[in-house]
Amino acid sequence: MSDLGCMAERIIRMALDEDLGSGDATTDAVVDPDLRGEAWLIAREDLILAGLPVFKRVFYELDAEIKFEENQMDGDLIAADTRVCLLRGRLASILRGERTALNFLQRMSGIATLTRRYVDRAMPHKVKILDTRKTAPGLRWFDKYAVRMGGGFNHRFGLSDGVLIKDNHIAAAGSISRAVQLAKQHAPHTLRIEVEAEDLAGVEEACRAGADAILLDNMQPAELLKAVEMIKGAALIEASGGITLDTIKDVAGTGVDMISVGALTHSPKAADFSLEIIPKTDTLAV
Repeated sequence: MSDLGCMAERIIRMALDEDLGSGDATTDAVVDPDLRGEAWLIAREDLILAGLPVFKRVFYELDAEIKFEENQMDGDLIAADTRVCLLRGRLASILRGERTALNFLQRMSGIATLTRRYVDRAMPHKVKILDTRKTAPGLRWFDKYAVRMGGGFNHRFGLSDGVLIKDNHIAAAGSISRAVQLAKQHAPHTLRIEVEAEDLAGVEEACRAGADAILLDNMQPAELLKAVEMIKGAALIEASGGITLDTIKDVAGTGVDMISVGALTHSPKAADFSLEIIPKTDTLAV
């Protein structure tokens, strides 16, 4: 993620514009614009780090002279009270970027930490934990990167990345068979065709239609076992729908290839960080 790309940079600039507006009234009034110093980024809980390049980029957008000394890297498991990164530069610039930088880092590390919990719970089964498109509007690039840092895998980034025929598509087309037939006729041949099945009858119809992958939606483990036996390697198998940390191990044990979890990105708990300016010792003596 060293090269963030134009999309990520636009998101960062928009977030800074949102927070700064016409300026930082407090910092402008209280802090000498030329005063230099240091600040520590500190993890306040055990977490998986994700988003440090984004965190740094926020400050670079404000002041290209800010320097960083990184003690950790994205994907690392970090213990509470770990000093992650040291910032050096104009304190006014650090203060202006603090909240925006932490907002990105806390969300992304929260996603990565939650993802790792799902990945660990699914072991030792060889199943991929996938995200979904249930991301924060405008932050999908960051959200999906964070999932990868937690050991998960990305599903479609957007609607153009694959054919996923869901219940409303089936309703519009008339049946699973008809929807798959139309997809084969009209979708680019390079795209995999996946179709949702809500019961075993739907699984049988999807197999007959020749789907490349079948999404088993909201099935209990016993039903998932029967579906896996029916498919018998004829298609990739994805389980989805209401899967939690309490249920994922049982789902993983059914033999599915992938498990998609919307909660990874639609309801993560923000990871706890603080950014603390190091007091100047020479100001303590009066």
